[in-house]
Order: sequence, then C-alpha cells, then structure tokens
Amino acid sequence: MMCKIWVTRFLPAMAALLAGVAGLPAAAQQQSPEAAAAAYAALAPQEAARAGDPEFDYALGIAALDSGNYGAAIIALQRVLAVQPTNAAARAELARAYALAGDIDTARREFATVVDDPSLPDPVRQRFTGFVRQFDRQIAGGGSDVSGFLDARAGHDDNINAATDLTQITIPLFSFLGPGQLGPGARAQKDEFYELTGGVSGVTAVSRQDRLFASVLGSWRDNFDTSAFDTASLTGTAGFAHSFANRDVLSLSGQVQRFWLDGDGYRNSYGAVAQYTNVLSQGRAITVSAQYNRLDFDNQPLLDADRFAVALGYVTRNLSATLSAGKEETRRQAGDAYSNWFANASLGGEYPLTERLAVQGGIAFDMRRYDAADVLFLVKRHDERVDAQIGLKLALTDSLFFQPRASFTRNWSNIALYDYDRFTVSAGVRLEF
Repeated sequence: MMCKIWVTRFLPAMAALLAGVAGLPAAAQQQSPEAAAAAYAALAPQEAARAGDPEFDYALGIAALDSGNYGAAIIALQRVLAVQPTNAAARAELARAYALAGDIDTARREFATVVDDPSLPDPVRQRFTGFVRQFDRQIAGGGSDVSGFLDARAGHDDNINAATDLTQITIPLFSFLGPGQLGPGARAQKDEFYELTGGVSGVTAVSRQDRLFASVLGSWRDNFDTSAFDTASLTGTAGFAHSFANRDVLSLSGQVQRFWLDGDGYRNSYGAVAQYTNVLSQGRAITVSAQYNRLDFDNQPLLDADRFAVALGYVTRNLSATLSAGKEETRRQAGDAYSNWFANASLGGEYPLTERLAVQGGIAFDMRRYDAADVLFLVKRHDERVDAQIGLKLALTDSLFFQPRASFTRNWSNIALYDYDRFTVSAGVRLEF
C-alpha cells in the first residue's frame, strides 16, 4: 500500500519538479491547477485557527504547492515536519517546493534525507536517487555539452561577384576619355554553386555560475564555371560566461577568422566580444554587446582597419531582432576612402506550419557612409542595402532537415560601380547533433 501511495503521488510530483527546474515536460500532477487553487482558497482562511495540525498543514501545503504559492507551501510543510520530523511524504513535498521556488541547494538536502528513509519503496528510492544526481549536476554548473551541425547545399546565383550589371561606366577623373568598358570581373556574373558549412561548439561548467565555451565554424563555396569568386572561411571562438542569480548572463570571448578567395588567403580578422543578456520570461531575452575586430588584408594594406560595433538584440522562441552601429577605420590615412560609419537593422524568425515543417525568413537593412572621397569617382561613397531571405525547414528525422531557400539583395550606391542586385535559390540538407 505504501509503495502505491509513493508511486501515485510522488513520481508525478517529482516529474513536475524537474519540469520546473530543468525545463522538462511536466507529468500530470495529482491536482489540476484549478482544483489546487480552489482548495488553497478554501484552506488558507483557516490557517490562523488550525496551524500546527499536521493533517491540515499537509493539505494546505499541497494545495499551496500545486497552485503555485511556493512560499506558503514551504511554511505549511515546515510546520508538519516540526511536529512529525519523520514524515517522509511531507519532506519530499517540501523538497519539491524548494526546487520550484529556485532553491536547489535546500531541495537537494531535503531529497537526500528522503532517500535515506527506510519506509521508502526501492523503485521510488531509485527514482529519487536519480533526482538527487540531477540536482548535484545543476549545483556543479550543468556539466559539459558538445553540439554541432553540417549543412550541404547547391543552387544558382545570378551575381556571384556582387557587381553592377552595367557594361560601361564613366570615371569622373578620366571623364575626358568618355565611357570605359568594364572587364568581366567588374560585371555581374551568374553561376551554379555548391556550399558546405559546418560547426562544432562545446561548453563546460567550471562552477555553478561560470562556464567556458568554444566553437569552430567553417565554410566552403565553389562556383561551377569560375573559381575567381570561390570563398572559404574558418572561424574560432572561445570565451567565458558568468550567470548571475537573476539568470542574466555576462560573456566575454575572443575570435579569430581566416578568409580565402579563389583559394588564396585574403583576410585575417581577430577581436573580442562582450555581451550581457537579460533573461526574461517565456523564452525571451534582451542582449547588449560591444565588439572589436582588427582586419588585416593580404597584400592590400590600404584596406587594413579597426572595426568597432555595438548592438542591441531581442529574441523570443521564434523571433530575433537586432540593431547595430559602428565604425570601420582604416589604419592608414591613404585608405580613408574605405573608412566608414555603418548601421544595421535585422529581423528574422522561424514559424512552425506543422509538426515537421516550418517557414524561415528574415530581412535586414544596412547603411554605410564613407569618410573621404573615392580617388577615382571624386565623391564620398554612400550605400544602402536590403537583404531578404525566405525558406522552408522540413524535418526528415529528429536531426536531419531539408531546407530550400531563396534570397535577394539590393544595394543602392551613389557610385554606379557598387550599385547592384543579386538573387539566389538553393536547396540542401542540414544535420544537427
């Protein structure tokens, strides 16, 4: 009989406990929230007169706990244990109340006491011992985790070099010569392509509130008919994150990147990022970040620059929005025409259509204002660009997805050489692990 009581009451209760603590789906509790709220409303007015009666305090504690009144539940259940210190059922409920209230340390101690109770049936003892181990893991910071992805896709790009579709252009500095013919590399080129992208990231806890993290991300894009605009990149990131008592997170990280064009080294980038995340309810968060990067271009010293940026972001379970701005300053005065102020706004999201199908999309706006006049066109360059993307994500298995996608870019510039549009379509598969 005792085993049946423990199983029917406490195993669902502990599943609910872990749902509140570890984000797992909750099993059905013995009382529905509505029934618990009604029971608590009926019992709470009697507390002044009946407090100290273990049966009343236990019933009040259960009703308070199941209706979300964790503080009242803790007080009522503590009164039960003051009179009946060997009441394992009341102690298990008290542990659940502490856990749902966020006090994992006290919850773990109360559970350990319950596990040592000789009246506890073995099947229940084994489950409770597992819960204690999970609390130990949380107290230690969550342990370590490794995840990653691999994305392979192919498609068509009508402007692989992000260039104008004009064939002739007049350069003000040489206007007396009339319009000049643009070479193939300066005109929009279309081609089919395939692209491989993959990454691995890991995190390990060094204490309850502190974690170390690192990731490596690589990409390779090959155009079928020409290699002049084939690209590849490799990015490494490593850092430290601290979680505060209110669940907010401060992270500091360093980042290095190598970028290749047509198989040859093109640019190195290395820098640092500081980010503060304010965690809100219902899967939402606000982020504030500051970033510095040093850009070193192979054999193009006039492009070498320091880049500073700040950003504000808002994320939900299905949506992310970001505002950012900053300055890219060339390190040589002769390169001032490439120095610029920039601002960016982006919005993206993923919305499920069915259990296995979701639509993905995003739009971004980028604005740049350059510091000095272009040496050939004799004006300060200013650009505005819009990027839009839409696609589907179809789950073939729990970790394998089919993703068709289309994207469009339009860049407006006061210098005709940099005024262009671009359209791509592609399809691929993504493996997540």
